[in-house]
Amino acid sequence: MFSHVTVGTNDFDHSIAFYDQVMATLGQSQLFSVDGAAAYGEDLKSPKTFVVYPFDKGKAAPGNGMHIAYLAPSWAAVDAFHAAALKMGGSSEGEPGLRPHYHPNYYGAYVRDPDGNKLQAVCHSAAG
Repeated sequence: MFSHVTVGTNDFDHSIAFYDQVMATLGQSQLFSVDGAAAYGEDLKSPKTFVVYPFDKGKAAPGNGMHIAYLAPSWAAVDAFHAAALKMGGSSEGEPGLRPHYHPNYYGAYVRDPDGNKLQAVCHSAAG
């Protein structure tokens, strides 16, 4: 559905440390890093997340109402995503758990990265 998403940072090294750990819980790795931009994904053909300094050289700020939801392969991966985010300096915006108001197997967790970008991991499968 998408080619890539981009999140801004004000501290590239700190963000890279955060995303290296958090994205690994979802089977995503750093594909490359060049000139203040890093890309994460399964491979160069898959959808990617880019972490960058803003192109206009202004301060990075999270968008109000915007968040990125990553598909997790299992409930355990959602739990690991949330734990890794907190360990790496992120903050919780919603503990891992079922959200049956979306559908019976909707298991998700919400975090903010160190720059305030809202991220989510969600698994749509039954526990297992």
